[in-house]
Amino acid sequence: MTRYVVLLRGINVGPTTRLPMKELRGMLEAMGGEGVRTHLQSGNALFDHPPAPPRWLAVDLEQRIAAGLGLTIPCIVREASDLRRVIDRNPCDLTDIDPARFLVTFLSGAVDAEKLKDLAPASFAPDGFQPGEREIYVHCPAGVQKTKLSHAFWEKRLGLTATARNWNTVTKLAALAEAE
Repeated sequence: MTRYVVLLRGINVGPTTRLPMKELRGMLEAMGGEGVRTHLQSGNALFDHPPAPPRWLAVDLEQRIAAGLGLTIPCIVREASDLRRVIDRNPCDLTDIDPARFLVTFLSGAVDAEKLKDLAPASFAPDGFQPGEREIYVHCPAGVQKTKLSHAFWEKRLGLTATARNWNTVTKLAALAEAE
């Protein structure tokens, strides 16, 4: 069995995107997931499943959510071990950074450096970003609600599905994934 992490985008942030975690757990179990656990109410889950391409699992879950609840919810699924890579390869010094204002924007595919080369970092100040392999590390000192570097910005720029988690959530999910 392989442990996977599910990151749903935009659930439980308004009245039209309600997805109870009990229903999410049920959908993951119906997909063959075992040991399903959720973290917070914002669409974070861990589960064990026979090895499968994460994209297939994401599409399966998206289809189940659409069929069961009538919601179009983008899903990103990663092998849980990938969270350790994201943490270990963080290019930013977090010494004086509030982890609630430091985001990892997870992407459905690899970062295309060509699509980033014309971005002028100064135009986003005080925010900053560093590309990773399949994620963008974003510092939002004025708060995540005020940043121009939102998941929507990255989706438009890169043509990929994107969802962001703050550093506290990323490290907690990694700890939960590694605990068993």
